Amino acid sequence: MRNNPYPLLLTPGPLTTAPETRAAMQRDFGSRDEAFIALTRRVRERLTTLARGADSHVSVPLQGSGTYAVEATLGTLLDRSRKTLVLVNGAYGKRIERLCRLIGAPTTIYETAEDVPPDPAELGQRLRADPSVADVILVHCETTSGILNPLESIASVVAAEGRGLIVDAMSSFGAIPIDLRRTPIDALIASSNKCLEAVPGLGFAVIRRARLEASAGKCHSLSLDLHAQWQGFETNGQWRFTPPTHVLAALDAALDGLDREGGVAGRFARYRENCQILIRGLGSLGARALLPETLQAPIIVTFRMPSDTAFQFEKFYAALGQRGYLIYPGKLTGVDSFRVGCIGHVHAADMAGFVDAARDVMRTLRIKSLAP
Repeated sequence: MRNNPYPLLLTPGPLTTAPETRAAMQRDFGSRDEAFIALTRRVRERLTTLARGADSHVSVPLQGSGTYAVEATLGTLLDRSRKTLVLVNGAYGKRIERLCRLIGAPTTIYETAEDVPPDPAELGQRLRADPSVADVILVHCETTSGILNPLESIASVVAAEGRGLIVDAMSSFGAIPIDLRRTPIDALIASSNKCLEAVPGLGFAVIRRARLEASAGKCHSLSLDLHAQWQGFETNGQWRFTPPTHVLAALDAALDGLDREGGVAGRFARYRENCQILIRGLGSLGARALLPETLQAPIIVTFRMPSDTAFQFEKFYAALGQRGYLIYPGKLTGVDSFRVGCIGHVHAADMAGFVDAARDVMRTLRIKSLAP
């Protein structure tokens, strides 16, 4: 049982945040005040720097969840006179396909199984066979399964074929290295409430400046137009519509925490340790992860549903919640599963405590094994 009145969120986000991050929201900001304008400028610069894109890209934050930022980026950048190729191996790739079609972009997909990454060689063949494709869209870490897709090799193929690349890095940015100096990406999309460990309410895109400049007037939406949003920031430093002032302050504080941890490398090391403790610990109870280690991102782990007749996910979930841990149901289409996150303000001792709690729940519910 955790000695804390609030549960630990072992989910893909929203997630457990540090006290300093929550404390940053105690101050109220005027949206037109110079202090908030400076805060906006600082956070934008920090996000661009974190992606190593300061010489070529700009950061454009947007009110709302990560999906808002994805739709805004697609609506702002996509060429509706040419095709977009979406790489799909999970629910978020399928959501991007739907968004593309909703905004009127001709769309084709290259789909693999949820536990299989796209093959860069096959992608190259598809691009050579269809010169009408202008852009490729990749989900870096597909939290449907927890798979880490091969960003750098995909980016290399796309660049070699002269096409644009848009990356949904929602569940990887801040914990898995992405260097825009080495990896050719036109737009990198993420949000505040995953590996950056801030609170929900803000998405953003780090976009190649030249590509953003060329997108004026293309967006299907007033409020989701990232070119107009960027122009507002460049003109007077202000948001076009009411900004999430407290969320931005929390993100600034969370970025301080990332710096203290040693940046992306430090955060990756902690998440990897969390992931190893989780897989090893639940493995000792019979649980089997869906993915091999070579494909598993240290973000969220999908476990196959136990076959023990005493196991009922709803009861297992509720009993863990009573002990201070919240996990996640599965999202796979072909395999019954449940998921446990490794991210947020969560450390090795927390993950070991979760394994102990799972063992205790098994005794209470008379579950002999978590084996599938």
